[in-house]
Amino acid sequence: MNTQHSSGGWGLRFVRSILTCAALVVVVVFTSSQPALAIPAFARKYALPCSACHTAWPELNSFGQAFRDNGYQLGNDHDSPIYQDSGYFPIAIRTQPNWHRESTSNQPIDAVPGDPTTTYGGKVTQHGFGIGGIDIWLAGTLYKNISFSVLPTANLDANGINFEFENAFFRFDNVKSRWLNVKVGKFELDNMISEKRFLFLSGNGGSYQSYHFVPLGDSNDFALGDNQLGVELSGHSVNSYTRYGVAVLTSNSGTPTLPTARSYDTYLTFSQGFEAGRLGLQRLGAYAYVGQRPTYSLTSGGTAISGTGLGTKPFYRVGFSGDLNAGKFEFLPFFMHGWDNVYLGTSTPANQALPDGAQAPSWNGGFIETHYHLTPQFVLTQRDEIIRMSKQALPDNPTNLGNINAYSVGYRWYPIVFSRAGLAFHNEYSLVKTYGSPLTGAFSSSVPVWSSSAYVGLDFAF
Repeated sequence: MNTQHSSGGWGLRFVRSILTCAALVVVVVFTSSQPALAIPAFARKYALPCSACHTAWPELNSFGQAFRDNGYQLGNDHDSPIYQDSGYFPIAIRTQPNWHRESTSNQPIDAVPGDPTTTYGGKVTQHGFGIGGIDIWLAGTLYKNISFSVLPTANLDANGINFEFENAFFRFDNVKSRWLNVKVGKFELDNMISEKRFLFLSGNGGSYQSYHFVPLGDSNDFALGDNQLGVELSGHSVNSYTRYGVAVLTSNSGTPTLPTARSYDTYLTFSQGFEAGRLGLQRLGAYAYVGQRPTYSLTSGGTAISGTGLGTKPFYRVGFSGDLNAGKFEFLPFFMHGWDNVYLGTSTPANQALPDGAQAPSWNGGFIETHYHLTPQFVLTQRDEIIRMSKQALPDNPTNLGNINAYSVGYRWYPIVFSRAGLAFHNEYSLVKTYGSPLTGAFSSSVPVWSSSAYVGLDFAF
């Protein structure tokens, strides 16, 4: 039997509880007059209010964007570490203790544990308290116009603590002019809508589906939201209203080991900001990622040899994004068109024959994210996202296989707001509908899977 989606009622009750808590928090918020919160490391360094760089931490405002583009510099004596008090150290620590609930429908479950012949389609639900990892961020300047960022992240799971470097780069700023800056290392792609500084944390809402989407059966491991390894050339105007970036990256999706292939990817981005009267600053941008991935490797004893990927085939992602403001509302529109070579789309080695009728898969995706900044300490968040397949790689695939609808709603309240530390009370509910069940049998590939996340936690930075 197949268990149909039944978490909608629970989800509605959770959303109602979020709104009830939000109403109580609003009462508290309106009795407070503290400024907005920020990542504290730079606030400590420059003795500036955190609201100077952030709308709602960790999201940057226009001044924060210009500060980051200028290599974490304001252009005064405080930029160089040799002028800093010996007690200052450029570090910030962030973590999120939380309670969360995850539920997924139409999952294969053995009616008799351990007996795979009794498998049926059911719903799996998990919940409990946890910690959303620990980020230890070091960033600042080594000297004038030489900036750096190192972000080791500790991920907590059943196997213990696993460390990885989310980013690690040096940047030579203002080479000749602000229009020429060079960054080397592992870094976030220059996305106008950053997945590293956005306002969602839950299992289903804590990433953009469009940034990480790959058609079912596709071997391409690229994700627009993943940090990459390479070199970036960028430039910007004085106020960072006009910005460009060109990056050359190894074709290994940011993995800090030998590349899987001897090839490189290219990422291009351009954005323009402009004032729209009382509506404030508006930004529009376009991007293009053109890359390659191997389809097979040299082997030794039947095992692939690292760094010897062959039969590379191309793919691309192109689109546009925006950051639009209207009073207390902020709208973040995003669109992507994706295309993968037929060998990637069917996971076929380039030295083998393609399946009959195979073609290159393509799709369109996008979202609109809304923030309502009720006060500097309270923001309501919402996002609607869709992905639609245009062409399936295999002719037998249902036309809607892999299609996604995703929804998120929540709020963040910042009760502690000063330059030494920050705390956000975060509530969120997210729901994702995906066509393509792991069940087997007739029509199983077109059965929708519903995944929901409920999240209540504290987002802390020091």
